Amino acid sequence: MSITFTDLSLAPSLLRALADEGYTTPTPIQAGSIPILLQGRDLLGMAQTGTGKTASFALPLLHRLAETPRQAPAGGARVLVLAPTRELVSQIADGFERFGRYQQPRVTTIFGGVSQVNQVNALKDGVDIIVAAPGRLLDLVEQGLCDLSQLEALVLDEADQMLDMGFAKPIERIVATLPKERHTLLFSATMPKSIAALAESLLQDPAKVEIAPPSTTVDRIEQSVMFVNAADKKDALLSLLRTPGIGQAVVFTLQKNIANEVCTFITEAGITAEALHGNKSQGQRERALDAFRSGAAQVLVATDIAARGIDVDTVTHVFNHDLPSLPESYVHRIGRTGRAGRSGFAVTLCDAEQRAWLHDVEREIGRTLSVHDDHPWHSEEARHSTMRPPVLGGGPVKQIKPQKKRERKVWTEEEKNAARAAAKMT
Repeated sequence: MSITFTDLSLAPSLLRALADEGYTTPTPIQAGSIPILLQGRDLLGMAQTGTGKTASFALPLLHRLAETPRQAPAGGARVLVLAPTRELVSQIADGFERFGRYQQPRVTTIFGGVSQVNQVNALKDGVDIIVAAPGRLLDLVEQGLCDLSQLEALVLDEADQMLDMGFAKPIERIVATLPKERHTLLFSATMPKSIAALAESLLQDPAKVEIAPPSTTVDRIEQSVMFVNAADKKDALLSLLRTPGIGQAVVFTLQKNIANEVCTFITEAGITAEALHGNKSQGQRERALDAFRSGAAQVLVATDIAARGIDVDTVTHVFNHDLPSLPESYVHRIGRTGRAGRSGFAVTLCDAEQRAWLHDVEREIGRTLSVHDDHPWHSEEARHSTMRPPVLGGGPVKQIKPQKKRERKVWTEEEKNAARAAAKMT
């Protein structure tokens, strides 16, 4: 018999907010984490993206604030959540505000790319919860504008990505300013040695909740690969986006300029799209996400900076215009679909140069992707390429099951040209 949120003994205000959201049954990471966190134990949480991690720490922390009301310290906070990107910071803060709507905690976000004036003003009288990116928060701490010496609880969310993005030193310097007696939570989708070391240094006698093995992909996502020449990727992508049944889609590229080019290409073909990457201002990034969340944009073209910051349940497809250079990033990319119990689809376009990265991805997830080769852009050269890109993935070698060989249609040049022309029609 499955448990409900009522069974978890959360504060009545939280149960009321959960009912408003239509949530009755906790996800596995929530059911595993919340009882432990309500006891005040440190926690190491391992779960894939899209499994409800935000609620798994937001609900017990909001419960703590409700059960022990007190004035937040001036210039500081009672709870600090660190996350790698602005998008994820905003998403987490939104979660605290939605679940705490009848509690009305003071929540503020801190990240770079915008003026620090409003952030500093919000901190002056103290807040209940700070959700921050490490870089800007450390700036404020070192300027004497943020005092974390009375912090009660620390959360590191998507810790593996924060370390991948070079935040190890800022995190270390932030933690050095915190009280030793605190409640500490660390959540990560993967468990490399660096995360194990970080957990050992931060957590005291932690409980561990692991919902799925690190770097596994969500079972309900149907994954496939198309081998194409690099010059044909945009045409192939456009054809995919015009396939019946495509709802909202996220397209991932390796570089910012490619994201802009792809966004322009599909927009000119009559498909509403927005680009999201690190060269965009904060205002531009927020407008792009708002357009995508509202459905005004059907497609979001993004770099890996957004791989864990897009929480839109209506995403039906993820398309990898380029493979990621780090194989674990593939898992986070495709986790943008198949959310909230829905099925999803992930299609990867692989050219000859990135063929080795596909091998690294398949080794990481322990399976081969099904090959879709019945299309006019299929490239046998890309399929059998032995080229090695400059950056290679790692990880333990896993058993890979070979695919059964089947007959493939050979497309004539006339058929290829007709398909290209059809894809470019508005």
